[in-house]
Amino acid sequence: MLDSFLKSPLVRVTFRYGVIAGLLCVGLIIAMYYMGKHPLLMNMFLDFRVPTFAILLFFALKEFRDYYQNGVLYFWQGTGGSFIFLVTAGAVAASGIMIFGTFETGFIPEYVRQFTEQVRNLPQDTVDQIGKDVIERNLKELPGTKLSSLAMLYAWQGLIIGFFISIIISVILRRQPQTQ
Repeated sequence: MLDSFLKSPLVRVTFRYGVIAGLLCVGLIIAMYYMGKHPLLMNMFLDFRVPTFAILLFFALKEFRDYYQNGVLYFWQGTGGSFIFLVTAGAVAASGIMIFGTFETGFIPEYVRQFTEQVRNLPQDTVDQIGKDVIERNLKELPGTKLSSLAMLYAWQGLIIGFFISIIISVILRRQPQTQ
């Protein structure tokens, strides 16, 4: 039963596109790191995962719908395929971050430095809203940041970003069979 599930077109197609998305994310993380801005400190609204996930998820579900389902895609297939896509992309990206961070020894120290600088430059009203004690506690804990924590945070954020995208794409591509 597990074998037939893993060989199903929905799993194969969304897994393949998920690997591509994860590799694109790792490539963009590496490129952005060498451009000077730490990629894990990007504003979530400007994150490159939004267009990457939207485009690749759209094509993955469209391929499944058109080539394997005769133009029919149920909502549960769209959301299930999206979940496989997002988990795969997150796992590949987190693995890539772990590998890159292991070889690039400045990855974590640069993250700590840029995050500290970013927090110290917050406007006073933002500091008041968050709370000075919370900010000081986070700055105190920041030097103990681990690579695995950053990789898991990146994967978790990808799931959250992709969840909303997957619902929208699943609804857009959903086509029910026509009743006669």
